[in-house]
Amino acid sequence: MPNPRLTGLGGGLFSGALMVVVGCLDQVLFGGSLTVYSVLFLPVCLLTALWVRGADLLSAPVVAPIAFAAGLLPVAESGNGTGARLMGLVTALATQAGWLYGGTLLAALTILARGLRRAAALRHTTNRR
Repeated sequence: MPNPRLTGLGGGLFSGALMVVVGCLDQVLFGGSLTVYSVLFLPVCLLTALWVRGADLLSAPVVAPIAFAAGLLPVAESGNGTGARLMGLVTALATQAGWLYGGTLLAALTILARGLRRAAALRHTTNRR
């Protein structure tokens, strides 16, 4: 398993680009199933939270909802025109809010665990001296 260290911006680009790819694949393979898209959002949140650098830990739960919304563009049902596409996006966000909150919470809990582990390691190193 690779262990990349992404900056905050890199984590946002990674998760956003990956969710757009997931959205496009979902549209092609499953006809735009919001459930499939939302379930695949969870591992993206986890990977982003695991791969972001220690200094940028707080960016992971911030970029998760942005990536979710960006990836919904190809999946959300829409008619003709900008207004219909915007209404489809808002509807998809409203109906999938539980998954959105769940993924964001997963990212937040992951960075919390990483931060606590970093603090304990730092405290252990300081006490050894």
